[in-house]
Amino acid sequence: MTARHSSKARRWAIGTALYLGAVALGLGSAVWVVKKAPWLNTTVQVGSWKGNMLAGNPDADLYTRAAIAVNALLALNREETMYFVAAQDEAGKPLRSSCTYRVEGVPPQARWWSITAYADDLFLFDAPNGQYSLNGTTAKLDTKGQFSFTTGPKDPGDTFWLPTPGQRGMVLTLRLYNPTPALQASPASMVAPSIKPLGDCA
Repeated sequence: MTARHSSKARRWAIGTALYLGAVALGLGSAVWVVKKAPWLNTTVQVGSWKGNMLAGNPDADLYTRAAIAVNALLALNREETMYFVAAQDEAGKPLRSSCTYRVEGVPPQARWWSITAYADDLFLFDAPNGQYSLNGTTAKLDTKGQFSFTTGPKDPGDTFWLPTPGQRGMVLTLRLYNPTPALQASPASMVAPSIKPLGDCA
């Protein structure tokens, strides 16, 4: 091979490597944004809870629609359902499955609601007791009209328990079905459930 041909081959190899690198970087960044979009592209935050009010909206941007498709949220419009996600406790620390949390609050202003615990890969935890969420049907209210439940690896024995085995991150998802017109108009007015760690959390 002549020096001229060798130089052309070298330039071609470098150009191809740069092109493939750019494609990989572009695809990687797009996947990262799509997977993180439910937490990053938010428009409302109430306490520990964040909600993207574009979910289910025909005006939603490309990344929001892609995130909904990838994360299997099956989003409906705001009149039918509102979605909030919590990945941190009241102190702003990331939720961990190995920690124990007490979640409590008043029933949201909606026809029906549920709070579900997910692992950081957005799959349900293995729950030997068959309890994956607390909802408007299973929630028992105290004398103040509040509900409460516990998440963690061990059953506390004194409250509704959502098992979260393992050593990994976790998120809680709050779904409001047929929220009241007032809440639809002002999502930030929601009285958000509190999320407080119990005991030491490694």
